[in-house]
Amino acid sequence: MTVVTLDVMTTTMLASLLLMLGIGLQRMVPLFNQLCVPAPVLGGFGFALFALGARSFAGVEFKFDMALQTPLMIAFFATVGLGGSLALLKKGGKALGVYLVACWGLALLQNGLGISVATLLGEHPLLGLMAGAVSLEGGFGAAAAFGPEAEALGVIGATTAALAAATFGMVAGGLLGAPVARLLISRHKIEIHAEQVHELEVLQQSERPTHATITGALLLKVVSVVLCTMVAGLWLSANMREHLDIILPSYVGAMFIAIILRNINEQFSLVTIPDNAINVISDLCLGIFLTMAMMGLQLWQLADLGWSLLIILVLQTVAIVLLAIFVMFRLLGHNYDAAVLCAGFVGHGLGATPNAVANMGAVCDRYKVFSHKAFIVAPLCGAVLIDIVAIPAITWCLNVFG
Repeated sequence: MTVVTLDVMTTTMLASLLLMLGIGLQRMVPLFNQLCVPAPVLGGFGFALFALGARSFAGVEFKFDMALQTPLMIAFFATVGLGGSLALLKKGGKALGVYLVACWGLALLQNGLGISVATLLGEHPLLGLMAGAVSLEGGFGAAAAFGPEAEALGVIGATTAALAAATFGMVAGGLLGAPVARLLISRHKIEIHAEQVHELEVLQQSERPTHATITGALLLKVVSVVLCTMVAGLWLSANMREHLDIILPSYVGAMFIAIILRNINEQFSLVTIPDNAINVISDLCLGIFLTMAMMGLQLWQLADLGWSLLIILVLQTVAIVLLAIFVMFRLLGHNYDAAVLCAGFVGHGLGATPNAVANMGAVCDRYKVFSHKAFIVAPLCGAVLIDIVAIPAITWCLNVFG
C-alpha cells in the first residue's frame, strides 16, 4: 500500500478547494439544492469516494494532518452558542414551546432507539448513538464532532458511520417531509387556511439578526470573543474530566460558555456582536472543518457496519414519520399550519434546518397558502434552541455507554 501524506497546510488547502468545488456543484446541479446537500459534503464526500477507489484499485492511501480541524470545530460550536438566546423560550408562546419540547423529546427518542437497536444487533451502543440524535437531529456538524469522541472510546469507524448516517438523514428528510404534510392534509380534509400569528411575527421582528459593515476591526473583535469562549470551554472540559471524571468534549464546553455569555450580554449589553459577523466566522469554520471530516472518511470501514447501520436508520425514519403523523399533528393544532410544521419537523429531525425550510416551502407552494407560523417557529427551534437539550443528552450517553 502506497501512502500519500499531506502536511497541515496542504490538507487545509485541499479542504478549501474541495469546499469551493462543493459550492460550484450546488449552483450547477439543481437536485443538490432541492435536497439541501451542504457544499462541504459534496466536495469532501466526493474526495472520500475518490480515496476509496484509489485504495481499492491502485493501492494508494491518503493520510492527512488534521491539526486545524479541532480548533475550527470548537470555533464553530462557540458561534452556535453565541446565537442561543434563552429569552426566546419566554417570548415564543405556546406554538414555539410545543414544537421545541417535541424536538427535545425527539433527540432523546433517537438516542434511545439507536442505542437499543444497536445493542440488540450485537453492536456497540455508541454506534446506535452515532445513528441517533448525533447524526440525525444533530446533522453533519455534530456527527463530525462526536464521531471522534466515540472512536476514542473504542468504537471503530464511528466517525464514518455518523457522517454516513447524516447523509442518509439529509436525503430522507428532504424526500419525506412534504409527502407527510400532503398525506395529513388529504387524510384529514384540512381547510387550506393559515392562522394569524401577530405575536410570533412581533417576536421574529424583535429577534431579527443584527447587521453591521464587515471590517477588519469588527472581525477582530468577534474573533477575540470566540477565542475567549474557546479557551474557557477547553478549561471547563479539562476540569470536568480531571475532577469529576465526566467526559465533556471541548466544543460542548465552548458552546455552553458562549450561551452563558450571549444571555449575560443580552441583559447588560457588555459588547456588540453583530449576527452577520458571527455568521461569517461560523460559515467559514464549519465549511472547512466539515470538508476535512468528510474527505478523511475511511469508507471501507462501513463494510462491517453496513447492515446494522441501515437497520437503525430505517427504524429511525419510520419512528419520526409515525411521530409526525400521529402525535405532532394533533399537538400542533390539527390544521394547515400543523401539517406544514410536520413537514419541517421531519426535515430537520432527519436532516437539518434547510431541509425543514425546503419541505415547508414545497407544501406552501403546492397549496398556494403561506404558513407564517411554520416559517417562524421551525427555523427558531431548529437553528440553535434544539442543541440546548440535544447536545447535553448526547454527552450524557457518551459518559454512560462509553
